[in-house]
Amino acid sequence: MNKFVCVFALSASLLGGCATIAGDKTQLVPISSTPNDATVLIIDEKGNEIFKGLTPTSVPLQKSDGSYFGKKNYTVEITKEGYKKQIIPITASANGWYVGGNFIFGGLIGWLIVDPFNGGMYTLSPEQVTSTLGEEIAHNNKATDGGVSIVLLQDVPHQLRSQMKKVN
Repeated sequence: MNKFVCVFALSASLLGGCATIAGDKTQLVPISSTPNDATVLIIDEKGNEIFKGLTPTSVPLQKSDGSYFGKKNYTVEITKEGYKKQIIPITASANGWYVGGNFIFGGLIGWLIVDPFNGGMYTLSPEQVTSTLGEEIAHNNKATDGGVSIVLLQDVPHQLRSQMKKVN
């Protein structure tokens, strides 16, 4: 019996990676914005649309594509009419269970064979997306008729800067 327990414990430590055992393949990412009811579009690293909805929401995202060291990365676009579009990257990186757990328990098999195929070795960051949407530049229709629009230089598109007139 004692020999069986030792063989079982040794097999479990050699055949499993710590991140695979302790981690999940997906991560729930809460997304919110100010103001609410903004459109959320999540696109993966291959350009595939993963999710489209409104804030606030929570979306389960895959951490790996199932290939060897195939971590997933995403781009979150938050838009609302009258506000500037926000683009937030979500990136995957190795978590503590992969790094430390395999150092102590899993060994090379966990580091190089088991965990690299499983999303459990990754953590998506940021863990939650919170966006405060800034208002777009106010457009004054009179500006095209000789009126004046006052905006910050950083908010003026480059193609319009040649039309600007300095005011003392």
